[in-house]
Amino acid sequence: MFSNNVKKIFDKIKADKENEDFTKAGIDPLFSAPESAKVIIVGQAPGIKAQEAKKYWFDRSGDRLREWMGVDKKTFYDSDIFAIIPMDFYYPGKGKSGDLPPRKDFASKWHPLLLKELPNVELIVLIGQYAQKYYLGNREKSNLTETVKAYKEYLPRYLPLVHPSPRNMMWMKKNPWFEEEVVPVLKERIRGYLKI
Repeated sequence: MFSNNVKKIFDKIKADKENEDFTKAGIDPLFSAPESAKVIIVGQAPGIKAQEAKKYWFDRSGDRLREWMGVDKKTFYDSDIFAIIPMDFYYPGKGKSGDLPPRKDFASKWHPLLLKELPNVELIVLIGQYAQKYYLGNREKSNLTETVKAYKEYLPRYLPLVHPSPRNMMWMKKNPWFEEEVVPVLKERIRGYLKI
């Protein structure tokens, strides 16, 4: 499943004091980093369903994300084209309006180590404000909608997306340009990596 180097990083994450409660509870960090990956998907953190199933994007949000990319579950999970490196590798818990945010310094601690192990990556898909803030820094616009609308500025390396959660249905209705313009670009890029 993991290369030797990625397995070492996985073991370090489990052994890190900050993740002690998860490790004691038998919960492993949830991410994927195949050396052949062409695309990194950076989301917020695993949902509770994903963590319990030990399978990232294992919910309705994942179904919609795969729909946007034009891939089925088998391709998504088994093709080794996709690395899944969320901003936190553990479910952060429930907040007032959805899941709690990922822990602040988690990505800066682990992402650089994993990115070194992914030499073939051509596209980093940034899902939601936390991923966009971390990877785009001061290139980020005033809000998520404006950042996603300016997607051409970030290509070919990055593609910012809204989260595919059912909670964002209202946003989709207000912003029809997203499915008209951005989703086709994502599909086309993925098709190119899969050679289909």
